[in-house]
Amino acid sequence: MSAASSSAARVLVVAPDKFRGSLTAPEVVEAVRAGAEPAGWEIVPLPMADGGEGMLDAFGGANRTSTVTGPGGTPVEAQWRLGEDGVAVIESASASGLVLAGGAEGNDPIAATSYGTGELIAEAVESGATRVIVGLGGSAMSDGGLGAVEAVLERLGGQRPGDRDVELLAACDVQTVFTDAAKVFGPQKGASPEQVVELTERLQGLQDRYRDEHGVDLTGVEGGGAAGGLGGGLVVLGGRLMPGLQLVAEQVGLADALSRADAVVTGEGALDAESFNGKVVGGVLDAAKAQGRRIPVIALAGVVRDDAHQERLGELTAVSLSDEFGADASWNDTAGCITRAVQAHLPS
Repeated sequence: MSAASSSAARVLVVAPDKFRGSLTAPEVVEAVRAGAEPAGWEIVPLPMADGGEGMLDAFGGANRTSTVTGPGGTPVEAQWRLGEDGVAVIESASASGLVLAGGAEGNDPIAATSYGTGELIAEAVESGATRVIVGLGGSAMSDGGLGAVEAVLERLGGQRPGDRDVELLAACDVQTVFTDAAKVFGPQKGASPEQVVELTERLQGLQDRYRDEHGVDLTGVEGGGAAGGLGGGLVVLGGRLMPGLQLVAEQVGLADALSRADAVVTGEGALDAESFNGKVVGGVLDAAKAQGRRIPVIALAGVVRDDAHQERLGELTAVSLSDEFGADASWNDTAGCITRAVQAHLPS
């Protein structure tokens, strides 16, 4: 046991991302708990996210539902969160998501709008939020955030959240600039090559319009192209773009939890080249190393891909559920595999 623990029970910080298509981050935490608590570990649950889908889970889950304008212009029911601390958490995917538009096949990439996300932001401000966090990811639109900007200004009588002393933060995990949004993300939203050209020209014009009408120049702003340019739209509204992992880690107190940890379990669906580039696993590993003492870190994943950074993998215990339990079990009984992996790999 390390000197960091003052009680008999060893402290295990459980800070995973979701296993996309299989388990949410809180469900991963519970699967780890099932394997660790019987062995005498005290669990510190910290479900994580790096921006976009999964943000709500990291902050405790949705506790509100609002009817807003979906990406196709029809009403949708969008879940969001407002905590007692005044922090509101919104996922753009819940109001303006590609899934809501029927996926790439059902989406109209030219007409898709971020208006509903703006409605949620305005509602959070009106409901008494002092900080609004918007997770960017999984969006249907490439409208440069124009829908969201219009919705907020219309509903708040021309005011931005900052005019009402509300801090607006956007969590993103990409560095794409505003005018590249359609080029980078348009095809996955169903845009044809011709539509990508049209959307790019529209974003270029909108960037000029934002500069002329709002005094905000998005040229070169990293992350401005996130969620089809919604990142840039939120900057126009006075928001600040932040790496999603950093924002979540600060909000949930990752560093403080690690100061008491004897071991850490993190993970995601697939460990690959991007896992150590602003993603949860790499961020948790770096935060553990920053404690200045050796804290064993176990990274669970459905698969560990060949392109995963070998040097970084050497700094932790990487467990491929597919390799240990078979691909079928890894996919169909992910929670059970996680529990068994924890039992096998936690320090004795």
